[in-house]
Amino acid sequence: MMPPSPLVAAPHLKNWLKLSEGKKLIFFTGRVELGQGNTTALLMMIADELDVLPSSIILETARTDLTPNEGITAGSMSITIGGQALRWVASALKMQLLEIASKRLRVHSKDLSIYRGHIFNKGKKTERSVTDFFDGLDLTNKIIDDAKPKTFGERRKSFRDINRIDLESRLFGAPFIHDLKFDDMVYGASVHPPSTHSHLVNLDLEMLKGRPGVIKVVKNGSFVGIIASTFYHAKNAASWARNNGKWESNFKEPFNLFESLNNLDSEPETVIESRDVNKNSGTWFEITASRPFIYHGSIGPATAIAKAEKDKITIFTHSQGVFQLRQAIAKVLNTAEEKICVIHKPGSGCYGHNGADDVAFDAVLMAKSVPGRFLKVVWSRFDEFHSSPMGASMVTKSRALLSSNNRLVAFDVELNSTPHTNRPSANFPNLRAAGYLANPISPSRTPDVPVERGGGADRNAIPSYEVGGVRVRKRIIYDTPYRTSALRSLGAYCNVVANEALLDSIAKQIEVEPIAFRLDHTTDPRAREILERLDYETKKDRALSNEEGIGWGIGFARYKGSGGYCAVMVKVHVGENVSVTDAISVSDVGEAVSSDGVKNQVEGGIIQSISWTLKECVPVDGFSATAESWTDYPILKFSEIPNLHTILIDRPEEKPLGAGEISQGPTGAAIVNAVADAIGCHVTNLPITRDAIIGTINAQD
Repeated sequence: MMPPSPLVAAPHLKNWLKLSEGKKLIFFTGRVELGQGNTTALLMMIADELDVLPSSIILETARTDLTPNEGITAGSMSITIGGQALRWVASALKMQLLEIASKRLRVHSKDLSIYRGHIFNKGKKTERSVTDFFDGLDLTNKIIDDAKPKTFGERRKSFRDINRIDLESRLFGAPFIHDLKFDDMVYGASVHPPSTHSHLVNLDLEMLKGRPGVIKVVKNGSFVGIIASTFYHAKNAASWARNNGKWESNFKEPFNLFESLNNLDSEPETVIESRDVNKNSGTWFEITASRPFIYHGSIGPATAIAKAEKDKITIFTHSQGVFQLRQAIAKVLNTAEEKICVIHKPGSGCYGHNGADDVAFDAVLMAKSVPGRFLKVVWSRFDEFHSSPMGASMVTKSRALLSSNNRLVAFDVELNSTPHTNRPSANFPNLRAAGYLANPISPSRTPDVPVERGGGADRNAIPSYEVGGVRVRKRIIYDTPYRTSALRSLGAYCNVVANEALLDSIAKQIEVEPIAFRLDHTTDPRAREILERLDYETKKDRALSNEEGIGWGIGFARYKGSGGYCAVMVKVHVGENVSVTDAISVSDVGEAVSSDGVKNQVEGGIIQSISWTLKECVPVDGFSATAESWTDYPILKFSEIPNLHTILIDRPEEKPLGAGEISQGPTGAAIVNAVADAIGCHVTNLPITRDAIIGTINAQD
């Protein structure tokens, strides 16, 4: 068994745990809690491997002065990689404890076992517990030398589906980062230029300094930060500055995104070409899907707290990658990373590269002007909508070749997209304010995620079926006035919508039931079980639905082609608008460490995808986003959440595959196909609004 990759850079027990004064074990993880419940699952994996009660363990999440660097908490990798690393750590600790116990009790270590923290000898409970032997631990031991992780058959079920460890504190008032306070704290607000490519021409700084409550104004190039005694004074002063300052854009001509996406004449990059897709005979079918820019839409905006001292900067952030943020800030400030401590604190949900990193750098730039005092920056909703990275807009054209015996023998996908990854790092700082400084470090052209790591814009462009020859090509558009980066599932959402809508369209035209058509094109037993189970669970209700305006649709994908499987069936009602009334899903993520947590993730992805597919579209004016409040950017309401029936196929003998991003694409595809079932045509220019439906119908006439 190969050790998990995090153990290479952090090979010793001391990198992963320490003992508390109260004889509790404190484990470290480089992962962060984003509201997905992953810390609960990680705690369960430790407790099960070590055979102790979860209540005897404390789990510390990512901070640069304490925990191992496990990269960014993203891509459904927390359990798949981070959890496996903690299993090895717990196993190595357990093996060492049993060796210590065997020497002190003068028995063979093979006769000893642990259950709920107690030592057993030949199956009989002794009077000793694991805490009695903590004093003999050597935390300098290498983990891979001692670890013997359990097989799936050895894992107990007693710690499965414990209560979420993060919920009680949140429900009873433990602070999000937005609520965090320190004595003598001051408040900062950034005066963001109207677009990423704008620069400051004129602003009356003396008038700004005289605004109520303003303590200091920080100006560096086009960056303007306001330090005030209260949050409201800072916010109001920033609003005044935004309305009274003058900026100019480096883009002189209006920019039409979809025109650019649809009319690129550059040669695309070939991602994969398994054979010449044009040499086969048969009938070609095609469909084009597009999605606009999408906001992250967290209820709480980007927030950070920073304190600058002589030789140290401390930052509290809800960033997904505290080590990468530290690297980026150190690069821009030209200071040693060791002088910066970045500590994660929970925010109100995170779905990718939002404004958390940017606001942290804003806070640092201002905190340096009030050394020794904590400074807190909370972006306004206007800031959030205008300054944080958006989810990429993209267009995907999928073509499939059908043989005379109704077999798919070739699949050709071509996509155009703005970037899906512009996260900060040492090589690519990519912090918004860094580009505004007098000595700017402008945003870099970060390469797209390679297909070997799941892909970025091309994620899930390769269909989840056996379709003969496959070719995938892509173009990434960098030169736009808009800033885009990672949003949950990256390009998978649009690509799955396109591919699944194409399959559905072909099945309807050749009069084959859509699930049967999919089953005809997969021999993967796990995929087949999911599709067959979904068919069984929904067949009766689908047969009874014959009212006008009612439609049913399916979407299926295996995330990244190697991750979790998810199939979704939705029921829609098409009237004045489209509404999803029911969503039934079947998922397979291998070992489901916490089945409740997996269901939370699948259902959250379904709800988010419904909002994307039916409602969400960032309004732009050619240079920048124009939304100022939720009125300008409607999202799904609580009253619009459908009935959810979530089925999980647990496979404890398989490795965990992650669940955070498996349902977005299948849900979007299911809605598109359900609407087609109701009205007779596929509306694939998302979101599916009344205008989009009318436009699609008119285009077919």
